[in-house]
This record gives sequence, C-alpha cells and structure tokens, in this order.
Amino acid sequence: MAPSTKIYASVALLNMLQIIPHLAHIALSVSLSRALHTRGYLLKISNELNAMKKDKEYLTVQDCTNQTNDSVDQLSQALKELRRFNKHGSTVNDNMLWHISNIETWASTASTDASSCVYSFSGHRMSKRMASIKDKAQNVAKVTSNALALFRRYATRYRQASARTTKKP
Repeated sequence: MAPSTKIYASVALLNMLQIIPHLAHIALSVSLSRALHTRGYLLKISNELNAMKKDKEYLTVQDCTNQTNDSVDQLSQALKELRRFNKHGSTVNDNMLWHISNIETWASTASTDASSCVYSFSGHRMSKRMASIKDKAQNVAKVTSNALALFRRYATRYRQASARTTKKP
C-alpha cells in the first residue's frame, strides 16, 4: 500500500471513530425518548385500567410498564457510559473496550426488555388500546435494536483498530 493510501486510510478510520459514537449517541437518545414516551402512556393506561377494575389487562400493562421502566434505566446507563467513552475521543485502549462492552450490555438488555413487553401481548384479538401499547413497545424495541446495531458496527471497527495498535512488531 502506498504511503498516501495508508495516510488516507488512517484519516478515514479516525473520522469513523469520531463520527459514529455521536451517531450512536443520537440513536440511543431517540430510543430513550421513545421509551420515556411509552412509559408515560403506559402509566396513564395503567391508572385507567385500575380505576375500571380490569384486573387482567391491568396486570399485563403493569408488567409491560415494569419492563419499560427497566428499558429506560438501561438506556440511561448506556448513554452515561457512552458519554464517558466519548470524553476519551478516539484513544484506543483496554479501558475503552470495557466501556464498549458496558454500552453493548445496557443497550442489549433494554432491547430485550422492550421485546418482552411486546411478547406479553400475544394473539390477534386485542382491544385498540392494547394494540396501541404493543405498537409503542414494538417501536421502542426496534429503535433500540437499531441503535445497538449501529453501535456494534462501530465497536467492531474500534476493536479491529485496537487489535492493530496493540500488535507488537
């Protein structure tokens, strides 16, 4: 590889290592926003169902609310970890790999919890209200999964860069 090509490749990698974490931050922020909106909606519906004494639906919504609360907490943790990660810029070291692992864990768990909420609304026959809840939870699961996929793409490249910089001649 010619020296100018190596320089271009290094600059391109550095740009990617700087831009994608910001895109991941935006994606995780969108996920958190959707989860917060869904949680607010679930709390409203839960209160209505409790007042109407619809115990079965109330318990299903409560379960989904708890899972959504967990998603909110986990996405908040992922964003905090990503902020810590971004403070170090494009430094490649083991500490950064630890941050990456934490972010992946928090976001993956948030996605799983959102999906679990969706699965609690199985079957084809459900009220419009329950279908709306399922749709909102499904949206949280999808945007969180997309954010995680974006971050994992970055993490893979970061790990590759880390492996290249730690090789001894």
